[in-house]
Amino acid sequence: MGTAPTAGVVVAALAFAGLMTSMAQTAMVPLVPLLPHLLHTSASGAAWAITAALVAGAAANPVVGRLGDMFGKRRVLLWTLGALFTGSLLCAFGDTLPTVVAGRAIQGCALGAIPVGISLLRELLPAARVATATALLSSMVGVGAALALPGAALLIQSASWHLLYWAFAALSLVALVGVWIAVPRPSRSATVVPMDTGGAVGLALGLVALLLALSQGGEWGWTSPRVGGLFLAAVVVLAWWGRWEWLRPHPLVDLRVSSARQVLVTNVTAILVGYATYALAYSMSQLLQLPTGTHYGLGLSPLAAGLCLAPSGVVMLLSAPLSSRLSERFGARITLATGCAVVTCGWSLSLLLRHTPWQLVLTSCIIGAGVGLAYAAMPLLVMTAVPAAQTAAANGLNTLMRSLGTASSGAVLGMILTTGVTVFQGASVPTEGAFRTVFLSAFAAALLATATALLLPSNRRADGGRAPLHTEPRHAQAGQLRWRGTASGR
Repeated sequence: MGTAPTAGVVVAALAFAGLMTSMAQTAMVPLVPLLPHLLHTSASGAAWAITAALVAGAAANPVVGRLGDMFGKRRVLLWTLGALFTGSLLCAFGDTLPTVVAGRAIQGCALGAIPVGISLLRELLPAARVATATALLSSMVGVGAALALPGAALLIQSASWHLLYWAFAALSLVALVGVWIAVPRPSRSATVVPMDTGGAVGLALGLVALLLALSQGGEWGWTSPRVGGLFLAAVVVLAWWGRWEWLRPHPLVDLRVSSARQVLVTNVTAILVGYATYALAYSMSQLLQLPTGTHYGLGLSPLAAGLCLAPSGVVMLLSAPLSSRLSERFGARITLATGCAVVTCGWSLSLLLRHTPWQLVLTSCIIGAGVGLAYAAMPLLVMTAVPAAQTAAANGLNTLMRSLGTASSGAVLGMILTTGVTVFQGASVPTEGAFRTVFLSAFAAALLATATALLLPSNRRADGGRAPLHTEPRHAQAGQLRWRGTASGR
């Protein structure tokens, strides 16, 4: 029997795993303009390389969380990292659209690593360290997205695009081995309940229909029969799914818990913050790369544009410990509302400061600081409102809400930037007014998120302040890990 790893080693292993899964989802973005040529397909066909990961990740998140509650979170976390490795290998070998789309879909399933990792922290760490570690791991969602853009652009610009996915395959293998070695099995046994297959299938079908309609609406036409049929199918299937889940003794998503005020309001806020977050990379990267001859574009290369947005990811990472301190002193409700207010401030400034690269760096860093505070507070609010046996599924649902926010953001912003266009040197480019509309919509989403966050219950026990986490037994609150070598829970 060996010694237990320190809490710092466990947090580092889980944070690295979360960073890799987050980066893998965004790394394809710099490739989008090149994919039709690289994969010998149309622009609409190439869009499936992005859509596949989005749809698969959204559908898999609550399922992966539930599997973690059922079969053990460490085991399921290793499965998700295995999926990231497999999907990266497929993309590394892929020269055809079906292969790359399949690889991206498998990579998307790995997004469940972050909510499962957050739930593992609750079971493994001393109670005094849970808030800070949770904030760090939750911030990986935004940090990975920001850091992936310059890293991917550098590899694509200096070498073959396949090297990007060979790098992800190697790094995901490192993350898998790191979790295998550094993260012990929790002493708490997994929940022995049957899998809600009907709930999983219904949720997946409903989300696929909804996200396909949102992501392809601009390409197919918002009034086309295909898009209308998908929206109708999503409403019908998700309505049936809600009734099914309400009647199950062991549902995939416990709607009674999820409809509680604290969980519901947190998830609604997650959608709005997800919208405002995705607008940062989606719109500012394009504005930075537009030719200077348009008189509002800044004429940077994809690599330089990615480097301009990278500091926002660093700021998100640095704001994680601040978020945990604010939550401990004032409660996670105040932290979430403060983060949303900072995002609102950043987007309001972007309406005035968008004419030079340094101005966009400044506003993106302010937005990144707010996103880091908000994302770090959400898991604490969820975990203090649900039973311990449902934390992975509940965090998976919260991550799903963020995905719905980014999906709707991509659809709405894509529609704005493709309809408000002008011709420059024979090519259609978004107008300055279109960018202003995008910034205004992100500002409105952040402002609404701030107001929504203030609807959360204000007592300290409910919002993740100094009160202990929900229904933890005394031995769990003491934590399995110590700073010095004690027996492992392996």
